[in-house]
Amino acid sequence: MSDHQTKKPARHNEQHLHVDRWQQLRQFTAARIGLGRAGTSLPTSELLRFQLAHAQAIDAVHASLDSTQLIDDLQVLTYMNEPLNILSVQSEATERLIYLQRPDLGRNLSEASAYQLQQYRSDSPVDVAIVVADGLSATAVHKQVPPFLSALLARLTRANKAWQLAPLCIAQQGRVAIGDDIAEQLNAQMVVVLIGERPGLSSPDSLGIYLTWAPKRGFDDAKRNCISNVRHAGLTPDKAAHRCAYLMENARNKQISGVALKDRSDDAITDKLPLSRVFMLSAQCVGDNTE
Repeated sequence: MSDHQTKKPARHNEQHLHVDRWQQLRQFTAARIGLGRAGTSLPTSELLRFQLAHAQAIDAVHASLDSTQLIDDLQVLTYMNEPLNILSVQSEATERLIYLQRPDLGRNLSEASAYQLQQYRSDSPVDVAIVVADGLSATAVHKQVPPFLSALLARLTRANKAWQLAPLCIAQQGRVAIGDDIAEQLNAQMVVVLIGERPGLSSPDSLGIYLTWAPKRGFDDAKRNCISNVRHAGLTPDKAAHRCAYLMENARNKQISGVALKDRSDDAITDKLPLSRVFMLSAQCVGDNTE
């Protein structure tokens, strides 16, 4: 028997694997760092994880919002000991494929939904309309909206000045700007839009929150305040509710939003830290200016 016939197939062993020294940092982030190498390629395990994350992101974009289930999840919530009034509305995008191809249609209410909301319009302005839109991740809406709204409503209940809420609207095939349309129809002074964010490869379930004072159709994003990456592995729903309540209170008091309204909700925390624990700040570079 020849040497060629008796030669056994080569076995992969440790000398083919290169462990990246940054791998220990992966405990602090979901980012793809310190992946290592198998020869000149990625290890098979890391390649499979990447493909799974990519598939999860695609699924999140194409997933449909189960508005019936979401309404059931939200009906257990109360504000000022009263159950929420929840309405379901639709954008001008009649199906998911049209929504993805025509972002402009997702920004406007359908004619039927606009007429529906006119029946609930208040003669005098209400303080805020809260809108839940599927956006680009219905997965995020189902996971993050119930705990976030529970925490936010609890904070609004404890506010020094009571908040008058418009009916909560769940918008199918909606973009951020659909909140402007809804707020105009309901005569709301402010709108808070909770929307599924575009999925990343490590975050298919991230929620975005957009606050706009005196919303009107055609507003640009400079008029909005944004709170992003709301999920348990990012900004937790409870912390996001704290930040949102802060912005809502200041927007109402100052009657502004967007670039004119700064988020200083964490100032009380950082002010209590010793200077040595504040990033890029030390006692050596801070002091009384006596000149």
